[in-house]
Parts: sequence; structure tokens; C-alpha cells
Amino acid sequence: MAVRPPTLRDKRRYLLVRVDPAGTPVEQKELYFAISDAITSLWGDAAASLIQQAVVAAEGPYVMVRCLRGTERELAVALSTVTSCRDVKLALRIIAASGTLESLRERIRSIPLPPAGDTVPGACRFGGNEFDIADCSVQKVDVIEKGFKNTNRLFLTREDLEES
Repeated sequence: MAVRPPTLRDKRRYLLVRVDPAGTPVEQKELYFAISDAITSLWGDAAASLIQQAVVAAEGPYVMVRCLRGTERELAVALSTVTSCRDVKLALRIIAASGTLESLRERIRSIPLPPAGDTVPGACRFGGNEFDIADCSVQKVDVIEKGFKNTNRLFLTREDLEES
């Protein structure tokens, strides 16, 4: 089968999306179904077939989603309505849109990492319970409760940890 020339190929756009909270485990297939459900419930089946969304890559806290050119706005609106993926609460934040995956990967590399003093891997105590620190940014601290059952994710501020 011959390769289609560039003038006959569909024009695609790629959205760079950050998964919040940081450290949330996301599978590409499950995220695809969550995004597909959001598009279908918001725009309907006909528009969903026009958007032709696909989860192309998941690299750390970032996900790259593909769509047809001209449908980026509809996809971005649908992405903002996704609140969970396989019973895991999350939010999808759109960072950038581009025509190539390589430019999005460069964009990921250009995003500054938090200062070395702000990333505090390890454990902390809050309310009498032990928590693992998942992410520690400027004012926000995401922690996961230690234990085998009923693990909870809390979103604290630095003041909350300093008080306890």
C-alpha cells in the first residue's frame, strides 16, 4: 500500500495536558475512554467522530492528546470536564497545543522544575497519621496516606504542615 502524500493527509493537532494532582497513576487506555465519554456526553456522537481524539503518549505527569485541526477548542472544553479516570479523581489542565509531538516534548523539557529545596520526597505527619509526600510545589503539598487500605490523598498547604 502506497503512502499518502502530505497534501492528502489529515491535518492533526496535539494538546499537551498536565494531570493533576501530581503522581496520579494514569493508563493511556483508561484515559482514552474517560476523554471519549466526556466528548460524547458534551458534544454528541457526530462531533466525537469529527474530533477523532486519541491519547498518543503519557510521559510522567503529562499526556499528549491528538485531534483533527479545527477541533482543538471542542477537545479542550471536553478535557476540562474530565474529573475521574477509573475511580481515581483527577483534573486535566491544558498546557499547550501544537502541530507536532516534537514541539510538545520540547515544551515539556522547557518547563522549569521546582527549586531543589521545594521537592521534599519522604514522609510527614498530619492529624496523627503518616503520609508520603507526592508533590511539593510553591504553596501546595500533595500527600498520600501510608497504609494498605483506605489510602487517602490530601491537598495541603505549607501552613497546614507547619501547624501540626
